[in-house]
Amino acid sequence: VVLPELPLTPNGKVDRRALPDPAATIAVRQGGLAAPTDAVEEIIAGIWAEVLALPAVGTDQDFFEIGGHSLLATQVVSRMTEALQVMIPLPRFFEEPTVAEQAAFIRAARRAERQVDDLLPIVPVPRETGIPLSFAQQRLWFIDQLEPGSAAYNIPAAVRLAGRLEVAVLEWALLEVVRRHEALRTTFGAREGEPFQRIAPEPELPLPLVDLAELPVGSCRQEAERLAGAEASRPFDLAAGPLVRWTLLRLDAEEHLALVTMHHIVSDGWSAAIFLRELAALYDTCRTAEAAEDAVLAELPVQYADFAVWQRRWLTGEVLERQIGHWRHALAGVPPRLELTTDRPRPVVQSYRGATLPVLLPHPLAAAIAALGRQLGATPFMMLLAAFQTLLSRLTGQEDVVVGSPIAGRNRREIEGLIGFFVNTLVLRADLAGEPVFRQLVSRLRAAALAAYEHQDLPFERLVEELAPERSLAHSPLFQVVFALQNMPASSFELPGLALEALPAAGDGVAKFDLTFTLGESAAGFSGSIAYSTDLFDGTTVARWMEHLRTLLEDLVAHPERRVSELALLSPAERHQALHRSGTMEAPAEVFLLHRRFREQAAARPDAVAVTWEESNLSYGELRDRAGRLARRLRALGVGPDVRVGVCLDRSAELVTALLAVLEAGGAYVPLDPAYPEERLALLVADAGLAVVVTTAAAAGRLPATGVERLLLEEAGADGAAWRDDAAAPESLAYVIYTSGSTGRPKGVQVSHAAASRLLTATHPWFGFGPGDVWSLFHSFSFDFSVWEIWGALLHGGRLVVVPFWAGREPERFLDLLAREEVTVLNQTPSSFRTLARAVEEGSSPSSLRWVVFGGEALDFANLAPWFARH
Repeated sequence: VVLPELPLTPNGKVDRRALPDPAATIAVRQGGLAAPTDAVEEIIAGIWAEVLALPAVGTDQDFFEIGGHSLLATQVVSRMTEALQVMIPLPRFFEEPTVAEQAAFIRAARRAERQVDDLLPIVPVPRETGIPLSFAQQRLWFIDQLEPGSAAYNIPAAVRLAGRLEVAVLEWALLEVVRRHEALRTTFGAREGEPFQRIAPEPELPLPLVDLAELPVGSCRQEAERLAGAEASRPFDLAAGPLVRWTLLRLDAEEHLALVTMHHIVSDGWSAAIFLRELAALYDTCRTAEAAEDAVLAELPVQYADFAVWQRRWLTGEVLERQIGHWRHALAGVPPRLELTTDRPRPVVQSYRGATLPVLLPHPLAAAIAALGRQLGATPFMMLLAAFQTLLSRLTGQEDVVVGSPIAGRNRREIEGLIGFFVNTLVLRADLAGEPVFRQLVSRLRAAALAAYEHQDLPFERLVEELAPERSLAHSPLFQVVFALQNMPASSFELPGLALEALPAAGDGVAKFDLTFTLGESAAGFSGSIAYSTDLFDGTTVARWMEHLRTLLEDLVAHPERRVSELALLSPAERHQALHRSGTMEAPAEVFLLHRRFREQAAARPDAVAVTWEESNLSYGELRDRAGRLARRLRALGVGPDVRVGVCLDRSAELVTALLAVLEAGGAYVPLDPAYPEERLALLVADAGLAVVVTTAAAAGRLPATGVERLLLEEAGADGAAWRDDAAAPESLAYVIYTSGSTGRPKGVQVSHAAASRLLTATHPWFGFGPGDVWSLFHSFSFDFSVWEIWGALLHGGRLVVVPFWAGREPERFLDLLAREEVTVLNQTPSSFRTLARAVEEGSSPSSLRWVVFGGEALDFANLAPWFARH
C-alpha cells in the first residue's frame, strides 16, 4: 500500500497503529467491497455513499474510518430514520458503525414493531401574518431589544475576485439566492410584545459598486480595508431589514472585493456554505444559459418559516419532556461559573469586546490524536474536548467543567439545504473527579457527548428557561467557554475565469463568551483560533494557555495511561524558566520560620533600630521583648500552630509588634483594617473562624459584638517570663490575606512560612538587601505588598519606617519623609509612583534611594522615562 507519507508519533517514530489495514485498503481500491445482502443493507449503503461522497460503501466498513465524523453521523442517522422509519439511537450508531451492524439492528427493531411514533414531518404552512420565530431566533430578537444597535451577531465575509468579473451576472445570482431562501427576505415585527416573522414577496437588493480604482495602490488597499471594517460592524435593524447586505469594491479592472454581511438571526455557518455554493452554481450557469430563467436550481421543499412552525408544534408533550428530562439529569448541580483566573476583574455588564489569536496543532500531533482516538473509540472532537476540559480543570482547580459546543442542528433531511438559523448549542459537562486517567475521561466524555447528540433537539434557549440558572449580565448562563471542531461540508466556491481568495473577516473584535476555541481539520493539522474577552484577559495569558494545551496534548498521546492531573502543561523551556528564572537558583530556596529569623537578627544586633514610627524608634531587642510578652498572652488564649488570629490595628509600631507576636505564639495573623466597613470586618471574622482578635479599645467597637475574644494592647501587661519556643513548622500558616471581593465574596488566601520565606530567599540575589537598608511600610497590611515591606526589612536586619496615613496621601509630605529617614528601598504600585514622580519633578529628590520595587499592577515602562532621565 502506497501512502503519501508515513504517520509518525510525537517522538518521530513510525506510528504502526495509525497505519491502514493493507487488506482492507487493497480491497477498496480494487473494488472488492462486501456487497449488500438485502434491501435494508442496500438502502443504508446508498445513504452512506451519498453523504460521504464515495462511489460505494462495503457492508463491513467502519463509518468513521472511511471519512465519517459526528456531524455526518447525525445526518446519516436522520436519513436512515426517514428512509426506514425506525428510530436509531445515536449512541448505538457509534457502537455499531458498519452497514451490516446497523441493518441487523433495524431488522430486529422492525420485527419488534418499534416503529417511530413521534416523527412529525416538516411541511409547508400558509404564509399568514404572525408566523412565530424559532426558539433560537427568539433569543437573538430579545438580545436585540435589550442591546439595539449591536453588531455582535453580524456574520461578515470578504472574498477577493481576481479576473474578469461579470457584475450583472453576479448581481442576478445574488438576488436569485435571496429569492430561493425566504429567511434572507425576512424581517421581524412585534405585536403586544410577541415577535413574528414578516417575509417580503420579492428581493429588492441592488449590488452597490464602489470604484476605488482611481486611488493610488496604497490608498486603495487602505480604503478597502476601512470599508470592509465599517461594513462588518454596521448594525442591522431587525424590524426594517434587509438582514443581508452586500457591496462590491472595484480595486482595478480585474480585481474586486465582494463584501457580504448577514445577521445571525437568518443565517449560520452551514448556511454560509450553502449561500456560496448556490451563488457559484447560479453565476456559472447564467453565463452559459440562453436566458436567466434557464439558470435555476431545484426549488426547495420547505422554508425556514415552515421549520419554525414545525419546531413549536413538535417540541411539546412527551417529546419535550423526554428531552428536558435528560438535560435536567445531566446538568443537575452544575457549577454556576467556570472560575478562570482573569487579568482584570469581571465587569458588572458584559461588553462583548474581544480579540482573536490563531491556533495550530501541527499535522504530526493531529494524526497522533486521531490515531489514539481510534484506539479509544472516540472522534477527534471528543479527544480535543477532553484535552481542553482537562486544561480548564487544571487552570481553575475545578473537577466539574462545563463548556458549550455548537451543533449544526440539521438532523432532518428537509432542512439540509436551507439557509437559516438552525445551529444549536450543547452543554457538555466533564467529570474529572477521582483523578481519572485520560482514557477514563475520554470514556466519560464520549458517553456524555453521545447522550447530548441524542437529545440535541431541545433548543438551548428552552434549556435555560427550564433549568432557570442564576442569571447575570456579567456572563452567559450554564457555560462561559465554548469549544467547536468545525467539520461542516466544505463549500465549493469556484467561478469560471476568476481566482478567489477568502479574506479574514473584518470586525472580529467581538467575544460573546469568555473564551471561544474553534478548530478545523486541514492539511496542516488542526488549525483555528481562540477568541477571548479583552475585558478579562490579556493576549499573552491566552497564548500561554494555548501553549499549555499543545504540551498537554503531546504528553497525553505519548502517555494516555497517565492521570489527567499528571499530564504536563509546561514545555521543557517553560519549566526551566520557571525553576531557574534568575539564572542563579540551582538549589531550592531556603525556607524558615519568619519570627525565628527575626530572633536571629535581634540576637546579633539588639540595639539596632528595627522600627521608626513618627518621632520614636524601637530597637530589635525592644521589639523582640514586646512581641514576646504579647505572644505569651496569646498562648494563654489557646493560640498555636495554624490558629488564625485577627489583628485590627491602624498602621503603627504596635501593628508590627502584634504581627510578630502572633507568629511568635505559633499562630497566623489575619489583617482586619479598622477602616473597613463593619459588615466586611464581620464577614472576615466569621469566614476565617477567628476566636481571638488583637486590637485597641478605640478599634474594638468596629468588631462583631459576640463570638470573638478581644485582646486589647492597653491591657497586654508586662510579663517578663522566659520565652518558650513554639511548635510551628515552615509548612505552618503565617498569615491569611483576603481578596477585595470586587468580583464576589472575598476569599482568604492562606500562606505558609515556607512560601513567604521563599519569596525573600529567592529574590535576595537580585537585590542584595542588608542591615544598611531602610524600608518604608507604605501599604495597608491587608495588601500582600506589606508582607514584602515588613519582613523584607526585619529579616534582613534593616530599619522599617512606618508611613503615617496622612503622609501616604500627600506626595510632598511623603517625599519629605523619604528624604528625612534616608529610605533606600521604596515599594510602590505603578499608579502611586506616578503621583510621587510628579512631585519629585517639582521638589527635591530622595537621594538615598537604592531600589524602587514595583508590584500589584501592570507597569507601563514609558511612564518611567522622566524618572530615568532625571535620575
